[in-house]
Amino acid sequence: MDLIADILLVAGALGAGLYCHVLARRLSRFNDLETGVGGAVAVLSAQVDDLARTLQAAQKAAGTESRTLEALTERAETVAKRLELLVAAMHDLPEPVPEPPSRPASPPAESEAGPVFRRSAPADRESAI
Repeated sequence: MDLIADILLVAGALGAGLYCHVLARRLSRFNDLETGVGGAVAVLSAQVDDLARTLQAAQKAAGTESRTLEALTERAETVAKRLELLVAAMHDLPEPVPEPPSRPASPPAESEAGPVFRRSAPADRESAI
């Protein structure tokens, strides 16, 4: 009976050793920095660092743009107030008096009013006749 117990004990120890060897190989592949999860963790860590830097730059740019937008908004509000005052002042002005129609500065062209006769200098009279 002791012999059977010793055989079973050795078989159990060999099985446990084989199981530990398989687990050790799997764990080494799992932690491999190039192909395993260790590599994936390293890549993700680098990406997190890049994203953190990008986020800081975006926050800095957003802060700058926010201050610029606030300044422009204040300026627009100031201009809007001035425009409101100008429009209100326009209501206080008297109505403009319409001007009478004036005579045209140049005589109408021949095609519109027929031939136009003009007086010319005495030297030109001979060439006109």
